[in-house]
Amino acid sequence: MKLPGNMQQMMKQAQQMQQKLQEEIAQIRVEASAGGGMVTVKMDGQKKVLGVTIDPEVAGDIEMLQDMMMAAFNEAHKKVEDETQQKMGGLLGGMGLPPGLF
Repeated sequence: MKLPGNMQQMMKQAQQMQQKLQEEIAQIRVEASAGGGMVTVKMDGQKKVLGVTIDPEVAGDIEMLQDMMMAAFNEAHKKVEDETQQKMGGLLGGMGLPPGLF
C-alpha cells in the first residue's frame, strides 16, 4: 500500500528524528552522588553504569554503603530520564504535534 506523498514524507521525517534521538540519548552522561559525595555513580543514556566511586571511609559500614549506593543509582537513573525527556520534548516540539501526544 502506497501512502500519499505527504504521509510518506512525515513517516520519513519521523524515522530520521527517532534515529537522531537515539544518537543523542546514547551521548548522555550523568553523574550522581550520595552521602555528600561518599558514593558516586556515572551512567550513560542507556542506563549502563560507567563507573562507581566509593570513599574508603564508608566501606566499613555496609548498611550505610548499601543505602548510599541505592540512592546514587536511583539519582543517576532519574537524571538520565530527565535528560531523555528533555531531548524528546525538543525534537517532538519541532514537529508541531499537539502537547501530550507522546
